[in-house]
Amino acid sequence: MRLIISICLLSVVVFFNLSANLNAPNTASIAGFVRDDKSKETLISSTVMLKDTKFGTRTNKNGFYSISSIPPGSYTLVVSFLGYERFERKINLKANEELRLDISLKQTAVRKEDVLVEAEREVEQRQVMISKVNVPVETIKEIRIGGESDVFRSLQYLPGVLTSSQISSGLYVRGGSPDQNLVLLDGSTVYNPTHLFGFISTFNTDAIKDVELIKGGFEPQYGGRLSAVLNITQKDGDRSQTQGLASIGAISSRATLEGPIGHGSWFIGGRRTYFELVKSLIDNNPEQPIPDFNFYDVNAKITQDIGDNDKFSLSGFMSKDNLDVSTFGISMDLSIGNRLASMNWTHIFSNSLFANLNLSASHYFNNFTGDQTGYQFLIENSITDYSAKLNFEWFTNEKITHNFGLEVNNYNFQFLQNFTGETDSTQVGSSAGTTNLKVKDYNYSAYAQMSYSPIELFAIQAGLRANYWEMRDIILIDPRLALRYTLTDNISLKAAWGVFSQNLRLATQPDFSFFDTWLPTDSTVPASRAIHYIFSVETKPFQNFDLNFDIYYKKYRNVSELNQNALQGSNVRDVFYIGNAYSYGFEVFLQKRVGRLTGWAGYALGYIRAKFDSINYGREFRPKYDRLHDFKVVMQYNLSERWDIGATFTFQSGQSYTGATSRFQSFFPNQTYGRGKIVPSQRYGLRLPPSHQLNLNATYSFKTYGLDSKLIFDIYNVYNRRDIWFRYYNLQDEETKVEDVRLIPILPTISYEIKF
Repeated sequence: MRLIISICLLSVVVFFNLSANLNAPNTASIAGFVRDDKSKETLISSTVMLKDTKFGTRTNKNGFYSISSIPPGSYTLVVSFLGYERFERKINLKANEELRLDISLKQTAVRKEDVLVEAEREVEQRQVMISKVNVPVETIKEIRIGGESDVFRSLQYLPGVLTSSQISSGLYVRGGSPDQNLVLLDGSTVYNPTHLFGFISTFNTDAIKDVELIKGGFEPQYGGRLSAVLNITQKDGDRSQTQGLASIGAISSRATLEGPIGHGSWFIGGRRTYFELVKSLIDNNPEQPIPDFNFYDVNAKITQDIGDNDKFSLSGFMSKDNLDVSTFGISMDLSIGNRLASMNWTHIFSNSLFANLNLSASHYFNNFTGDQTGYQFLIENSITDYSAKLNFEWFTNEKITHNFGLEVNNYNFQFLQNFTGETDSTQVGSSAGTTNLKVKDYNYSAYAQMSYSPIELFAIQAGLRANYWEMRDIILIDPRLALRYTLTDNISLKAAWGVFSQNLRLATQPDFSFFDTWLPTDSTVPASRAIHYIFSVETKPFQNFDLNFDIYYKKYRNVSELNQNALQGSNVRDVFYIGNAYSYGFEVFLQKRVGRLTGWAGYALGYIRAKFDSINYGREFRPKYDRLHDFKVVMQYNLSERWDIGATFTFQSGQSYTGATSRFQSFFPNQTYGRGKIVPSQRYGLRLPPSHQLNLNATYSFKTYGLDSKLIFDIYNVYNRRDIWFRYYNLQDEETKVEDVRLIPILPTISYEIKF
């Protein structure tokens, strides 16, 4: 731990000395928050620019901006944000002045083609943001599935982001598994980010202000994961008036309330599904039954300003899912839940130094019981994470910015697996057929990063993260590097390289990818590592269009696969096989963000291969979630002041599955028939048919007694293609049958939304 702190402090000292030499004397600075004019909600990633100069920046996750080392003089400050009117103000800066200026932006009354300004492009040319996608929340709200707008459904339509099926609790980003994604809500970790059916996530879009996905090459402030970062920021709440939103849909209802309190605001939102009622109205084919499921989630937040330089917030989040499936000799009952509480304190030391402290407690649990042709089993898992994160942002001047901080995590794990045929967890001990692990661990991390733009057309971002894991008793150093070079006003080249380490491991049932079991890296298994190589070309071929090309290669070491043959265990090695993997691919992404027609189209070609000594006879194989081709389209069109229409379409290669070569019977004493067993073929050597689906939606806006209201119509799975969830071998009869469990059929829904 002392070594980590020393490395961080040494890096900070070096950065401070370098910045002091670069900082010009007798200059001025300007800083402040950018907010919505009505609600006073801070706006993330707003563009702030001094007109006709090279000085500019974007607001951070707290809506704060800072521009330093400005020569004294008169300037025009320009601020812009998608969907808001452009702001301009004349300012006069004196030598050594630190001007504090908070800015309010007004929302545009109608959509315009010229919302984006040239200043935004100039700021982007000096920032390194590789493989980073900010999906506007307004766009997310317009993508409706089953009457619900949803964060994860929107992200699943990005190239390089996959799910194992339409029912999935995890995103597979560029070949990485769900446990390799860091999911943050207001800076705190969420361990199960989706509800049981993958088209609905645990995050209520009415409670969300900003969604940022980094698909690779992420900065050293993000650690503990190998593949990607999903950073979600909740709304603070309306500081001007108390208001609410209610929605009644075919499969779920939701409601939010928000308003001012003290020197800040409050927000609370909740959602509950009642699919069990809807199912009774659907023609349920007994040969292809529809599973029973329900869920709820609740978001809450209180924010207070303590003077001009301090902001304090308390956030809460909880969710619960239940799934029951019974078909062809298989029955299972699954319960999953999240509990999260966090405290955030931000402090502005000066116009150029900004700090954030996050304290959080996150608890995830699941309980899984099942019966397959008379054989019962039980799996229970929980993880409790107490974390403290301290982060500093130092906006030194127009050329250089620093980011550094510390992180401490205390983990408590419990994993119970019982294959003795008894499903009463109170009766389970350390006997044959059971695994009962209880583990505690501490993780310590420190990081530092410098972003430097020596000339307007070139920027470099270099950083270092040091990790110490107490249980493994190991220190790992993760260097990160990213570059950006602007060829022309419309073409930029980006590259990134980095080393990433992970302490946590996910045990996943291969046929039920929503089941997450978390365990740490103990002394019996090596740490997981990954190296990212990314090259990107970003272009603007036409006005308001972005066209990006990405090539990536990722190399994994010491990753995990669940050992399904283990009947008992006392350490992590008994639960997992350890092996290596790699992935590589190519992505094309075309996006239009403004105008009456908005949306995107993306295609990804991806390869994933893994190799484990104890799996597939030590031969290389593709994981279950490997999908070679991935094509997606999202379109929204503003037909009139009252009508908006939209469509989404996906086409993907079928997921992999393991076939069978033969079958044999196993007999217990005094049995005449016994129980069937299959002999598997090559690991995931076969593919299911391709998966494709079309969804349509329309929104009608009107007034209900003077209140803004909407009717949302959508058709899920328009041409009623029931993709295969999983394929298995039914061994109940003497003749082995290949059975397919299929997903949801066509589902038209209508929902009503009112804002008050």
